[in-house]
Amino acid sequence: MENNLVLIVEDEPAIARILEAYLLRDGYRTVQAADGETAIDHHALLKPDIVLLDARIPKLDGFGVLARLRQTSSTPVIMVTALADDLDRLSGLHLGADDYIVKPFNPQEVVARVKAVLRRTMGERNDSVRRFRDIEVDFGSYTVVVNKDGKRIPLSLTLSEFRILAHMIRHPTQAFGRAEILDACLPDSDALVRTVDTHISNLRRKLEELGQTGFFTAVRGIGYRFSDPQ
Repeated sequence: MENNLVLIVEDEPAIARILEAYLLRDGYRTVQAADGETAIDHHALLKPDIVLLDARIPKLDGFGVLARLRQTSSTPVIMVTALADDLDRLSGLHLGADDYIVKPFNPQEVVARVKAVLRRTMGERNDSVRRFRDIEVDFGSYTVVVNKDGKRIPLSLTLSEFRILAHMIRHPTQAFGRAEILDACLPDSDALVRTVDTHISNLRRKLEELGQTGFFTAVRGIGYRFSDPQ
């Protein structure tokens, strides 16, 4: 993981310097942005391997930055927040963030989270393409395509939704518990188990809109499976 570039988006210089010092000590390269617009520009120009993104920053807040990044990029993002309402938003939707950290934090914990997220996401990038019926998942490009009526139709997913789909399609008839899905797809975070239901519901709806029915079925007393055995 040495030499991975970390974009630190933080408007408090003292906090940014501390994060930079700990990351540099562990062999990472760093670049800083003190506002959301600069963060967008740095991301487009420098292509960082991961983003540490404070929720409350000037010009464009962290949620706005995350939404913009997710329109075109699957770069891992760890959100940093100090406010309860931000935590509620992240817990309920996750908005495509890979993880989040609550202030005040231990800088060593931040470095550990960065390592964990990079280890997980880089492993996913090394996977190949998997197809199940009319659904095709490219683990390297973080894209999903549905083959319908001779056309390849992209399926628009948040990063959290993609992770759940990618995890479950590897073992399509296996029943997964909610906690197991959360641990496998959103580890090292404080997300609530019930958020899995929201992600699954959204995935099922998006697939059904493209004529793909019968996926993400509930398994009583356990959780969900991607597809029932035929």
